[in-house]
Amino acid sequence: MKLTILSNSSKPSHTFPVNLELAESATGITVSQLKSQIHAKVPKLYPSRQRILNVNKEVLKDDAATLSHYNINNGDILYIKDLGPQVSWTTVFLVEYAGPLLIHPLFYHFSSLIYRKQFTPSDMQTLAYILILIHFIKREVETVFVHRFSNATMPFMNIFRNSAHYHLLSGLLIAVAIYGPWYSVDALRDSHRSNPNYLAFWLAVWVFCQVSNLITHIKLRNLRPAGTKERNIPMGYGFNMVTCANYFFEIGGWVAILGITGSWAVAIFLLVSAVTMAKWAKKKDQLYRKQFGDKYPRNRRILFPYIW
Repeated sequence: MKLTILSNSSKPSHTFPVNLELAESATGITVSQLKSQIHAKVPKLYPSRQRILNVNKEVLKDDAATLSHYNINNGDILYIKDLGPQVSWTTVFLVEYAGPLLIHPLFYHFSSLIYRKQFTPSDMQTLAYILILIHFIKREVETVFVHRFSNATMPFMNIFRNSAHYHLLSGLLIAVAIYGPWYSVDALRDSHRSNPNYLAFWLAVWVFCQVSNLITHIKLRNLRPAGTKERNIPMGYGFNMVTCANYFFEIGGWVAILGITGSWAVAIFLLVSAVTMAKWAKKKDQLYRKQFGDKYPRNRRILFPYIW
């Protein structure tokens, strides 16, 4: 089978056209194998960097599908778009969550040097510090052992944009705000934030939300067989009420941190995160309803039970 690969860019190309001679017919060659053949001819275009389109400019999305699935025949012209340098989702997540894990210990353990004042951390500060660290350690562990991503990679530059949300907001902004002398033992003396019962209540809320978030992530993992992009309808443990129960419990966990600290910085991070997750949840809800039609529960809310 012979194919001609042209650049989809309007700019002149010194690399394309590329002519391929494949040993199999269109029914015996997958999109993944085609990408490997292109990579062999153009080494910088590794498979995840390629977006291939047929003569009708239809994107060949499914790497496991054969060329015949996209009506590609011997002698056809295909188009390729260079997506630029790519980085794995796993790497991006690990880098994102590493920021707070480095920033919070720095501000908590060296607070006297940073704020240039000697003071004793309050129980509230210590509790918030421990819970935030556990939260992001949990995320790192989930990234390695739980999450299955529908896309293997994303553009390399996205790592900076995505990391900024965590490094600057949940890392630097929150750390600067909650580990200062204004929340020290002396500053919170006789305050409700020094009341063990008050802290214990929010700790219980936080633990419930974190455990629930983990359970929902495991449920989502089990819905997608390894190595596939298959989707199924999530059911049970929050999913019977909302489409994105994992986001709901994530928000609940940060509400608990806000309850513990009362910090404006936590409120800002919570607001930005909640708005972002609401947008993601709406897209996922629309995708599920489009894919599953009448099989998808009609009365299931998007993110907040009984509300939206």
